[in-house]
Amino acid sequence: MLVPAGCDGPVPSGELNAEVSSTTARRIHGGDDLATDIHSFSRPDEARVKRLELELTVDFAAQRLSGSARLQVAVAPGATRLVLDTRDLVIAAVRAEQPLKFTLAAAQGDFGSAMTIELPSAGSGGGSGASGAAAVARELWIEVDYATSPGAAALQWLAPEQTAGGKSPFLFTQSQAILARTWVPCQDSPGVRMTYGARITVKSPAGGPPLLAVMSASNPQRAAADGVYTFDMPQPIPSYLLALAVGDLEFRPLGPRSGVYAEPSVVGRAAAEFVDLESMIGAAEKLYGPYRFGRYDVLVLPPSFPFGGMENPRLTFATPTILAGDRSLVSLIAHELAHSWSGNLVTNATWNDFWLNEGFTVYFEHRIMEAVFGDEFEDALAVLGLQDLEKTIAELTEGGLVRDTWLRLDLTGRNPDDGVTEVAYQKGARFLQVIEKTVGRERFDRFLRSWFDGNAFQSRTTDDFLGFLDRELLAGHADWKTAIAIPAWVDGPGLPKNCPRATSTALARASAQMQRFAEGARASTLDVNGFTTQQWQHLLRQLPATASAAQFADLDATFGLSKRGNSEVLFEWLAQSVAHRYEPAFAALEHFLTSQGRRKFLKPLYLELSKSESGKALATRIYAKARPGYHAVSRDTIDGILKWGK
Repeated sequence: MLVPAGCDGPVPSGELNAEVSSTTARRIHGGDDLATDIHSFSRPDEARVKRLELELTVDFAAQRLSGSARLQVAVAPGATRLVLDTRDLVIAAVRAEQPLKFTLAAAQGDFGSAMTIELPSAGSGGGSGASGAAAVARELWIEVDYATSPGAAALQWLAPEQTAGGKSPFLFTQSQAILARTWVPCQDSPGVRMTYGARITVKSPAGGPPLLAVMSASNPQRAAADGVYTFDMPQPIPSYLLALAVGDLEFRPLGPRSGVYAEPSVVGRAAAEFVDLESMIGAAEKLYGPYRFGRYDVLVLPPSFPFGGMENPRLTFATPTILAGDRSLVSLIAHELAHSWSGNLVTNATWNDFWLNEGFTVYFEHRIMEAVFGDEFEDALAVLGLQDLEKTIAELTEGGLVRDTWLRLDLTGRNPDDGVTEVAYQKGARFLQVIEKTVGRERFDRFLRSWFDGNAFQSRTTDDFLGFLDRELLAGHADWKTAIAIPAWVDGPGLPKNCPRATSTALARASAQMQRFAEGARASTLDVNGFTTQQWQHLLRQLPATASAAQFADLDATFGLSKRGNSEVLFEWLAQSVAHRYEPAFAALEHFLTSQGRRKFLKPLYLELSKSESGKALATRIYAKARPGYHAVSRDTIDGILKWGK
């Protein structure tokens, strides 16, 4: 690690470990609430970042961001240091009104290095507040000159051939969960919120079109000839919602406060797919109050984006794999929109409380889909979601990770990405459904509205929510508490006995057709006319373990499953083909694994392949070709599955 002038050098790892253990009871938000963020070195109880001002240059040739981060810091009485999270950053200098000394601790794997800055004493310049008054907090601005490393885990630099247009490079970030520290020195905890502004200068490659920069903030709608862009995010957000993308992008409006950005060859399809976006925003507002971030736009990224979507405020990042052509996969957009309330407005204070973001959002997503597309559509989503949850719980249990099936996680010593499972999403949503069914929808909606309004722009823990639930909804109703069985949901394994189970007439039709097929009917005789994406998913999931290669060939020849453009249907087909070792589909499998990098699809396919020696050999060969095109988030997961490099 580079140690420039002004830095006292790395802290020995033993001292760093002591630093980590001493953070186990620090205050991370206002009032009397205490929470522990075991994934951050920062000490916001001593000095807290309130605003970030970025001045960065995007250099595609060097694959580097360089410039400065100005931090407005609120310093507690008597505090003498500011502690930031960093990972693989090259720090050149730190100053207030004068140069400041800083230390970089020895790196601790995924968590990076603690950066400790010695603050100027009160009255020595660079701050505000009563000079020398020990009982009075003060504020000051700290500026950090730095550059990212070419391998910064949050950043993916795409060559022109990795984009839809094939002519211009592309950059996008992914900060969740603890990757913001790889491109910005910050207090990288969901319990610390800040506003931010930025001035981004883009060096567009010679001969190509001017590249457009967009962020999770106020955004331009067309490229600037000089490559200079300014941004502002006036609402306080946690660091994991910091986002930047740069590329050959075009904007299409969808409504008075919504639109879509995408590469020119993709933007038309995206606009057609998201035509219901404004209706979704309206449905969400009717449920839980006004949308508070101004605009809601969507950016469709190149296919290497590792997630279905990322709820970056004002600008959801989305995978192109949801562009099915029939709007059948737009529940993902409803999910990211719902995060504007559950996650972006009221945020999990630590990653152990992840279900507060995702469980609430899945519940909210289903309410939006029900309002816009009807009960039948929502019922099908609910049935498939429960199937995913039960499969995840079985896999975690069989893998000795029963503790990960609790809603209240314990991710001590682990990357918070380990908590990104269907437990937080689907079990969390079903817990809220149990509460709704117990107290009634109208009463529960009023309660959720009060939760969002009363905790707006705050970070909260599981205990915060349970206390609010008890005070505002369940007080005086012992029968409701018994019926809900809160401890079994929050601090218990698996699925409690009172888990809601939806039924779907549409999916029942799919089951009936698969039953006929399993009993010997030819694929051409199946009644699948008008099947939705969800019906195809369900039908393929019902394929019996005894299905023969001839039956697989019949299905593929009749319905062209290996050539499907719908990513969800193709994934289900490929997952079954791998599980049944149907090798004629392996060419399609290889193309799928090398043409997109969405972890939801990659992880189960590589896991299934790795269960046999021949499958692992195939997976290793494919991964060697695909790995350079995957984002670091996906690479880390698949590296672990295949023991890559070991």
